[in-house]
Amino acid sequence: MLSGFLFPRTESGRSSLLPPPPWNYSGDLLTIEYRTDPAAIRRVLPEPLSLVNDDEDPGAVAVIFADWQSSADDQREFVDPIRMQYKEAFVVVRCRYAGQIFSRCIYIWVDTDFAIARGNLQGYPKKLGSIHQSRPVSVGRGGPRLEKGGLFAGTLAAYDRRLITASVTLEEQVETGGFVNGHAMLHHRWMPKIELNGEDTISELVTMRGVNVELGPIWSGTPSIELGDSPVEELTDLAPREMLGGYWQSVGTTFAGGTTLETGVPSR
Repeated sequence: MLSGFLFPRTESGRSSLLPPPPWNYSGDLLTIEYRTDPAAIRRVLPEPLSLVNDDEDPGAVAVIFADWQSSADDQREFVDPIRMQYKEAFVVVRCRYAGQIFSRCIYIWVDTDFAIARGNLQGYPKKLGSIHQSRPVSVGRGGPRLEKGGLFAGTLAAYDRRLITASVTLEEQVETGGFVNGHAMLHHRWMPKIELNGEDTISELVTMRGVNVELGPIWSGTPSIELGDSPVEELTDLAPREMLGGYWQSVGTTFAGGTTLETGVPSR
């Protein structure tokens, strides 16, 4: 018998790329929200998903940078930090399904293999990228501080092309942050059949939400963002029309599984 949560499975299970869930996350998030053409969002929503209603801000987009530490419950990663530290940049929109509003990650880049594997399981369309993000400091002048005027930035590059340059200049602490990434996530899990006949062996619509959520103080500020072009990316289709806000916040959450809503959902 072989064991291990994910591949490769061995007799001991020690080689598995991922430890068994739950997975615990602690991180700093830099969020920029803006409005784009709602038609651009509609084009990335497969059936049975639809745009939110006209009075629900259908063109709203969130671009989020996250500097994470994550671990399984046994905390073995604590003494092997390379297995728990990673960064990501992702794009979130909102959609409607079965009369409910969901958040949906349409693009996402990470910088480690285990983060990509977790995304495949959860339905996040993760790709490899180079992500960098300002970290707050409490002593010295080597970085921004969590105070009025603090300048926090994030950059994303993939395949040698700069895709996102974003920043937020902090102004004040607020009670609530952005709204685009504030719902349960709604994702598709797709995997083509090995016969390559145009059909999927996995075709599921799933939802999930974090548990054991802890939120730190929220800072809001003036945002800026530039989206770069690439022959293998479509970010510029979501070009900003109007900036909505920028936020910095520390977040803690746990992924302990999700729910399959539909199977056999077509993607083509």
